[in-house]
Amino acid sequence: MGATPHPWFEAFLTWLSIEQGRSARTVEAYRRDLDSLGAFLERSATSVETCDASDLEAFVASLKKANRAPKTVARQLAACRTFFKFAVQENFRSDDPTGVIDGVSVPSGIPKALSEEQVAAILGSCTGDDSYARRDRALLEFLYATGARISEACGLSLSDLDMDQQVVRLFGKGSKERIVPFGGPAKRALEDWLSLGGRDVLSPRQWRTRADADAVFLGRGGRRISRQAAWNIVRKYADIAGIKGDISPHVMRHSCATHMLRHGADLRVVQELLGHASVSTTQVYTRVDNDLLFSTYVEAHPRARRT
Repeated sequence: MGATPHPWFEAFLTWLSIEQGRSARTVEAYRRDLDSLGAFLERSATSVETCDASDLEAFVASLKKANRAPKTVARQLAACRTFFKFAVQENFRSDDPTGVIDGVSVPSGIPKALSEEQVAAILGSCTGDDSYARRDRALLEFLYATGARISEACGLSLSDLDMDQQVVRLFGKGSKERIVPFGGPAKRALEDWLSLGGRDVLSPRQWRTRADADAVFLGRGGRRISRQAAWNIVRKYADIAGIKGDISPHVMRHSCATHMLRHGADLRVVQELLGHASVSTTQVYTRVDNDLLFSTYVEAHPRARRT
């Protein structure tokens, strides 16, 4: 049996769930990070009540020594910061030992956006009229049209779609709701999937759960499509289109945002569409590749031409 959870950790996790509205998956991730901290402090003969900055710096160093990825170390340190701020707010502690600890440098993990031609090639590679082809085409068009997270697409329900108004209700991080429009190609692909010979073919005689019965995208056995299955669909058609690299649903989301901004969309509008809490998160999509930067410079600057 594992160690008894620290009561401060349990209070913090309850606060995250009830007061902050964090998802069960997010709360569980915090639990794992805090359990890791608690185990380290116990081995170091200290505790969450008495640890100081040097103890937490040693914790970070131990993660690095264990060859944890920088992103993982940064996430665990962020979990510690959030926890100790909570501990001070609740008067569990009088000080925050993370306040003087430097952050962890994380290499940019932003995927490179596909060109509009590459996206068109992926979307165009999904041919055929069987139920799976219809589903895959609808999913690909939906991801690019809305910039939805893969979890949002997999969690999409029929009641969230308004085909007449061409808008969809998405539930992002923390179950925050937003309304996102989608264009004609996505509408036609969705209508094709939802019409006779599409979704009904994958529908079972008896639904296992009400959530499955209301799911827009179905997998084998009539279950709501899984994240892994959706990832495989994107990769499958990228391979068919001959697009190299690690192509994922998030690349489709990134491409949607990048293309909108390149065509003049307002940054804050894109922020709302993507469901970002902060505009600074959306600003990463404004980074353009060097080819575009230099070609734009050459075309636009009167003295840019080389002899």
